[in-house]
Amino acid sequence: MAQPAAPNFDQRVYALVAQIPSGRLATYGQIAELLGCWGCARQVGWALRRLQLPSEVPWQRVVNAKGRISFSPAREGSDWIQRQLLIEEGIPVNELGVLPLRRYLWTPELPTPFES
Repeated sequence: MAQPAAPNFDQRVYALVAQIPSGRLATYGQIAELLGCWGCARQVGWALRRLQLPSEVPWQRVVNAKGRISFSPAREGSDWIQRQLLIEEGIPVNELGVLPLRRYLWTPELPTPFES
């Protein structure tokens, strides 16, 4: 019997981002590291950009390591949507996309080596 296909990178990103609770933030690099893909922060961003909007994946909770929304004309307005969604979750974001990352940073509970 054939083994089911392993989830691809995008699916792994979406599954992890889905765990970020409302009112919390993660960085692109943090998601990459949690997936064991050090140095792949941009790939995390590209994966999130491929999501069809609206999405049940809380993509808006992932920001850059400087504690900012990455504004760009290439995002076709999703950067402004991201800002509004974060404000609705209670995370203050100024007009430049700066937010208090340290205060809202998500720290996932990782299983101990003895758990299975």
